[in-house]
Amino acid sequence: MLKKKFALIFFLLLSSCGYEAIYSKKNIINYNFSISNLTLMGEKDINLKIKEKLYNYTLNKKDKNFILTISSNMKKVAIAKNISGNPTKFKSTIIIDIEVLMEGNLKNSLQIIESLNYSNIDNKFDLKKYEQQIKYNLAEVATEKLIFKLSNIQ
Repeated sequence: MLKKKFALIFFLLLSSCGYEAIYSKKNIINYNFSISNLTLMGEKDINLKIKEKLYNYTLNKKDKNFILTISSNMKKVAIAKNISGNPTKFKSTIIIDIEVLMEGNLKNSLQIIESLNYSNIDNKFDLKKYEQQIKYNLAEVATEKLIFKLSNIQ
């Protein structure tokens, strides 16, 4: 009985909050483009995340058909150090350069930069895992911005 009440309350709260999936059929009209050719260069992990997010746009042909050449790069910089010279804070930055071709002509050239500051962790294994997660998250945010910019190209 408690589960039914919880499910009912959850459904009522969720239905009244205005939640709508980003990739629903209603919103897909805003993203009326396709990608016929995707060339990726640079950081392997970032390119894998970009390719994963753009895969849906390579399946169907739409009115606007783009050819993308993407070059990605990641930089990690120590922005603060303690008295002994060991880094205490880092800044990871992802730079993605995109050339957008439409019907064989250069339509647009874009650059997306995402960065995040974070503190050092004593355990180097945990720090490496955390940096890998940061890299994936920054690549995902940058790809969402890329999709939005591609949808606005006339």
